[in-house]
Amino acid sequence: MDTNTDTNTNMTSRRRVLAASGLALAWAASGVPGARARAADTTGPTPRTARMKLPEPTGPYGVGTVSLRLVDRRRADPWVAGRRRELMVDVRYPARSIASHPRVPQMTKGEAAGFDRVNNFGDLPKGRIDWSTTQTFAHLRAPLDRRGPRPVVLYSPGVGDPRTLGTTLTDELASHGYVVVAIDHTYDASAVEFPGERVEATLLPQEFERAQKEGPEAVVALMQKTSAVRVADTRFVLDEVERAFATGRLERAPIGMFGQSAGGFAALQTMHDDERITAAANLDGVLAYVSDDHDEGQLSSVARDGVDGPFLLMGMDGNDRTNVPSWRALWEHSDGWHRDLVLRGAQHATYTDATSLIPQIARQLGLPQETVTGLVGTVPAARAIATQRAYVTAFFDRWLRGRTGGHFLDGPSSKYPEVRFV
Repeated sequence: MDTNTDTNTNMTSRRRVLAASGLALAWAASGVPGARARAADTTGPTPRTARMKLPEPTGPYGVGTVSLRLVDRRRADPWVAGRRRELMVDVRYPARSIASHPRVPQMTKGEAAGFDRVNNFGDLPKGRIDWSTTQTFAHLRAPLDRRGPRPVVLYSPGVGDPRTLGTTLTDELASHGYVVVAIDHTYDASAVEFPGERVEATLLPQEFERAQKEGPEAVVALMQKTSAVRVADTRFVLDEVERAFATGRLERAPIGMFGQSAGGFAALQTMHDDERITAAANLDGVLAYVSDDHDEGQLSSVARDGVDGPFLLMGMDGNDRTNVPSWRALWEHSDGWHRDLVLRGAQHATYTDATSLIPQIARQLGLPQETVTGLVGTVPAARAIATQRAYVTAFFDRWLRGRTGGHFLDGPSSKYPEVRFV
């Protein structure tokens, strides 16, 4: 996007604490140093390796993509001394043509290996899932369709997750004409691969272990730091989007943001801090520095102050503004349009690609149904995907494109009975 940009290519809801703080990952089952690791089965025949597919986007456009290395030369890296802050982002966009442009994998081999070592799905056997062979529906360097301005939407994943775990929704939005920028928060995400096959692994497990030893105040401080870093990363990416507007690489258009878990927190906090975000959607992200979604206290500034612009809250079954104090505070202090929706039967990870991937893994590896429902809930995958696509797209259509005609955002819909309006 500028001269500093290089082109390249829980059994219980990922743990209840992860749902709340986005920090207390299920590391006890994730194979990090000092944690309990699942032993590899070295007896009998070679274990089967699971391979998965993602759902095809539904919009009228083919999807193009490019991965970009961004270096914020004004900011020191907050996790590693002596470095400038460095990010990888994926840009998804509506393509003029996808012919002769190959589809790209969801994760590079380096990212896949890092995700297999440290991920939030503690009930999945390590070394048995080929994360690197899952293909997206985005085509490498396909030409951008430039017919009219394209609204821009930023995406931030949950803590510990790679940007690519939101591929279903980022590809979907691009297929409907949006330019979508998915952000990897380096040393937070499980593994980030930079040009030259350099992989930077997450440092949060070690940081969290240190904070736990120091006590509750240190844990809260780590949550606050992680959130602040994510917002700073996002505002730097906004600077790059503005630069793309100024240079004509993109036609100027409104900007929105969404994210899952801590990414949803980042979306709303950035909207609070930076007027360039017009609208934000939060997919099951608590807005406080607490160890459980339903804990009182330790509110973020966005929850204390509210926002003036439109926002969407989508919670897992059991999360809404009546029982999540930070959501209630946001609701009470905000002006303008907002909605609070619950996806019946959903778990925290339902709002990621886990919705489609986990059932496939379970079928291929013979995992019990309880593993599936513990991770992604009881809502059927096809319905969960269709519902998220519909509501997230409709939200941005209304507030970034001005498509304000009456539709299912205005009240319960027989087409999407899984959604409960709060």
